[in-house]
Amino acid sequence: MAALEIVNLTVLLGAVIVLAGILSSLVALRFGAPLLLIFLLIGVFAGESGPGGIKFNDVGIAFTVGSIALALILFDGGLRTRFQAFKNVLAPAGLLATVGVLVTAALVAPVAFFALDLSWTESLLVGAVIGSTDAAAVFFLIHTRGLRLRPRIAATLEVESGTNDPFAIFLTIILVEILAQGHGSWGEAAAELSVRALVGLALGLLGGQAVVGVMNRLGLPQGLHAPFVATAALVIFAATEATHGSGYLAAYVAGMIVGNRPTRAHNAIITFLDAVTWLAQIVMFVILGLLVWPERLLSSLVPALFVAFALTFIARPAAVFLCLWPFRYAWREKIFISWVGLRGAVGIFLASIPLLVGMPKAYIYFDVAFVVVLVSLLVQGWTLTPAARRLQVALPRSDAAPQRVELDLPGQTTHELVGYAVGANSLFLRRHVLPTWAKLALLVRDERVLSPLEGGAVRENDYVYFLAPLEKARALDRFFVDMPAPSAPDARLLGGFQVSADVTLGALAEIYGLSISEEDATLPLAEWFDQQFDDTPTEGDRLPLGAIEVVADRVVDGKVVTVGLDLADEPETPPGPLTWSGRLRAAVKPLISGLGLG
Repeated sequence: MAALEIVNLTVLLGAVIVLAGILSSLVALRFGAPLLLIFLLIGVFAGESGPGGIKFNDVGIAFTVGSIALALILFDGGLRTRFQAFKNVLAPAGLLATVGVLVTAALVAPVAFFALDLSWTESLLVGAVIGSTDAAAVFFLIHTRGLRLRPRIAATLEVESGTNDPFAIFLTIILVEILAQGHGSWGEAAAELSVRALVGLALGLLGGQAVVGVMNRLGLPQGLHAPFVATAALVIFAATEATHGSGYLAAYVAGMIVGNRPTRAHNAIITFLDAVTWLAQIVMFVILGLLVWPERLLSSLVPALFVAFALTFIARPAAVFLCLWPFRYAWREKIFISWVGLRGAVGIFLASIPLLVGMPKAYIYFDVAFVVVLVSLLVQGWTLTPAARRLQVALPRSDAAPQRVELDLPGQTTHELVGYAVGANSLFLRRHVLPTWAKLALLVRDERVLSPLEGGAVRENDYVYFLAPLEKARALDRFFVDMPAPSAPDARLLGGFQVSADVTLGALAEIYGLSISEEDATLPLAEWFDQQFDDTPTEGDRLPLGAIEVVADRVVDGKVVTVGLDLADEPETPPGPLTWSGRLRAAVKPLISGLGLG
């Protein structure tokens, strides 16, 4: 009976700690604290040296839990990565994920050598442990803060953080083997890295396609689609590791395949994985926090702070500027990418490998990694949003996104039902424009469900539901943002219709038959305005683009947020109802059809 009581007590303590982590997220969001830091500190306070007094020193369990959590987090990150964004930043993000990690580790090593009194190989291991950015930290801190980064910046950070973990893990394992066994060849290590990457890529592709095939062909019971996908992600990860491939790379690639292919229960999968990755984050950080002994940290605190300083202000910026030098990134973009080199659970997780194999000085790696992660979350994590604003790499979100309801439709995988509340200042109600691919399916008025024919014209406070393609559904958000109408819209623009400044030049060029270079095709309109003006753009600034002119319609904090299009080649005509309507239909129709406004 005593054994049963211990089990029950363990379950109770574990559940209470996780519950505290979940509830603490409300406090953290309220005061802007990095959530991951809160979870880590909960583990420290619950540990043997904290008020909780829980004795936990099982590195094997911590490593297992960390592996599972990291695999799920990387899969979820891949699930949200669009192929187009991935292709656009593959070269710079790929360099950061490989050469960048190696450069970072190499620059940290001399500081660790002198500050921690280690050998050169041991010092390089310190650099490898903390050399990669943390996918969990980057994904969570960007998304939970609601930042709208420039598309290329956001894609670069997410792809880098999602793909650099396999390289850092491999580099750490190679150095551990060299230190533990006393031998090893860097040529053999490079060959093994190539094999692991190729196996991980191949099994990730095959695994992702297999998951999509099973989801769409087998009639799984309702509610099991999302658990199936999460479990399949772990199977792909473990199977790849068992065949000496990179399971972490395989999980990320499989997530991209599943996220970019039409599947049943797509929204249920996204929602479920949101909850699972949150829980994985909490459990992983709490367990890693339990392994920390604050008293032991004091002996290596000052040297670890030197390492953290060198990493943040020397090694990471040098790696970023070197790797991004061949590409067209502005200096402020490079500075921001350097600053968002967040370290998180991956560093502490990698530092547990020397503990797991019983290496001498193993706790030095763990303690240094913990201090570095703590400094990164405190300094970089807390200043992420101000840095983005100050460096002008974030698109201001002054209008809150509308509340969206998404419903999967059984029997097909290409469309979903998307619902919105119709506000008085929504673009849909003011202009009655909508993409051609969205079909009004039903509306709810005064608690009555009506067909479009029964409901007639949509009114304020109605709830409308549209049938829309999966990949375009979220583009409907901008039609239902409750924003005030412009006081004096320019009659020469698209009837007051606003286009987001994150639309690319290539998208406009495709619609209007303009000639745009391949380099400029992926450039968002906001960045294009920045490049064309020496000073800060102002509202009303115009730039010619072939047969049209692009007008800065709205500028916030020196950044173009929305633009209008002036059909420059059309002759002037006196304003009037027919002219306004005709020009609105002529201009909006190709824009909506080609861009999907998304």
